[in-house]
Amino acid sequence: MSLGTLYPPGLYVPRDVRPEELAKEIPCRLRAEARNRIMTNNKGQLKRLLIFLICCVILSAFGTMFFDTWDTSYNDAMLDPFWKLGNVLMALLYTVIYGVITRGLNGFKITYMRSSGLFGSQLLGIMTTNVISYIQISLIGRGRLAVRPMVILTFKEFGIALVWSIVSVQLLRHLYPPRRMIIVYGNQNSTSLIQKMSKRFDKYQICESISCDEDIEFIKQQILRYEAVIISDVPSVMRNKLLKFALDKSIRTYITPKLSDIIIRGSDEFNLFDTPLLLNRNEGLSLGKRIVKRAMDLILVLIALVIASPFMLLAAVAVKCCDGGPVFYKQKRLTKDGREFKVIKFRSMVVNAEKKGAQLAGKNDDRITAVGSVLRKTRFDEMPQLFNILKGDMSFVGPRPERPEFCRRYEKTMPEFRYRLKVKAGLTGYAQVMGKYNTTPYDKLKLDLMYIEKQSLLLDIKILMLTAKTVFEPEAADGITGEAVETHRELHPQRDERELDKILK
Repeated sequence: MSLGTLYPPGLYVPRDVRPEELAKEIPCRLRAEARNRIMTNNKGQLKRLLIFLICCVILSAFGTMFFDTWDTSYNDAMLDPFWKLGNVLMALLYTVIYGVITRGLNGFKITYMRSSGLFGSQLLGIMTTNVISYIQISLIGRGRLAVRPMVILTFKEFGIALVWSIVSVQLLRHLYPPRRMIIVYGNQNSTSLIQKMSKRFDKYQICESISCDEDIEFIKQQILRYEAVIISDVPSVMRNKLLKFALDKSIRTYITPKLSDIIIRGSDEFNLFDTPLLLNRNEGLSLGKRIVKRAMDLILVLIALVIASPFMLLAAVAVKCCDGGPVFYKQKRLTKDGREFKVIKFRSMVVNAEKKGAQLAGKNDDRITAVGSVLRKTRFDEMPQLFNILKGDMSFVGPRPERPEFCRRYEKTMPEFRYRLKVKAGLTGYAQVMGKYNTTPYDKLKLDLMYIEKQSLLLDIKILMLTAKTVFEPEAADGITGEAVETHRELHPQRDERELDKILK
C-alpha cells in the first residue's frame, strides 16, 4: 500500500514519519479531532440557549413591571379602560418595542460587550422605549397623562439593567472560558489586531500565530488544533482555500475584510436568471431619500441647538476663562466630492497648537488644555458643528471630515481613501461609534465604506443612538500612541513572525 493511501487529503505529515507509525497514529488523531469538534459545537449551542434564557429574564421582568405601572397608574385614567387581555396586550407591545430597540443597540450582546457598554445600550433602549410608550399612552388616553409613573418605572429598570448587565457578563465569563484561537497572518497589520484582541482576554485566547508563507497543508493541520481561526490579510487564493476548509470542518472563522469584500456586502441579489448575480448600483441614496435625510438633519439640528444652547454657553465661558484665548477653532476639512469647508469646534488645545504644522492629537498630548480634555472625552468640542450641518456642509451622520493634508498623505498609499468623499461628511459616523479616535486610517476607511455601502435612514438613526453610548466608553477618545498604520497590502515579511510571537508570549 502506498503512503498516499494511508492518510486522508489535507492531513499534514512530517517527512521523517514512517508509514507503520502513520497507520497507528492517524485514526486516533482523526477520532480525537472529530470528538473535539462535536463537543465545541454542542458547547456553542448550549451557550446560545443560555444567552436566550438570560435575555428572556430581563424581557419578562420589564414586561411585568410595565404591566403593573399601566394597570395601577394609567388604565383607570382612560375614558374606556382596557380589560384583562387588553392589559396583557399593552405589556406585550411594550416588551416587543423594548426588545427590538435594545437589540438594535446591541443591548443583548452579552458575550461581545463589557458590562459598561452593555449597560449603556440598555439605558438607551429603556429611555427610548419609555418615551415611545408614554406618547402611546397619552394618545390612547386622549390627553397628556401623569409622567411620574413612567419616570419611576424608568429608574427601577435602570437598576435592574445594571445588575443584569454585571451578573450576565460575569456568569458567561465564568461558565465559558475564552476561545483558544490561532491566527494566520500575512503582514504587520496583524500585530495591531492581536494587540487589540489580547485586551479582551476574557473572550479571546490567541495561542499561536502562523505565517501564510508556510505550507498550506501544515496550516490546515494547525487550525484543527484550535476552536477558532483568525485569517488576517492573507492573499485571496489562500484565504479562499482556508475559508472552505474551515466551513468543511465547522471551525469558527474570523476574517479581516478587504475593501472589495466590503463593496460586495452592499450588493443586491439579482435573480432574473438561474445563475446567481450580485448587483452593485454604486449610486448612493436616491433623490427622495436625500431630501428626507436633509429634512431630518434640519429638524434634529434645530432641536439640538435649543437643548444644547445653555451647555454650549457654559462650555464657551469655560474655554475663554481657561487661558483667555479664542473660544472657537476653525479648520479646513473635506466633504462630499472633495469640496473644502471650514469646520467649527470648541478650542480644546492651546493657541497656536499647530505652529509646527498639522499633526494629530496624541495620547497625553500636552497641547490639550484642562477644559479641552473634558470636552474631548465627552465629544462636546464637536457641538459647534451643528452650525455646519445647518449651513449644509455636513450631515448628522457620515464619515468624519478629514483635513486636506492628511487626505493627500493617506491617498499616497491608499488611493481608495477618496471613496469616503462619495457622501457628505458627518458629525458622527460608523467609524466613530465602532472605532476610536486612534483607529488607523485604513480601518477607518473600511468602517466608513461599510456605512456608505449600507447607508439608510434607519442606519442613521441607529448610529445617532449609539453615539450617545460612547459616553460610557471614554477610551474611545484616546489619542494616537505612535505612527498610524495606513495599509500594507499583500506584504508578508518573515520578520512579522518574530513580532507576533513576542506579543503572544
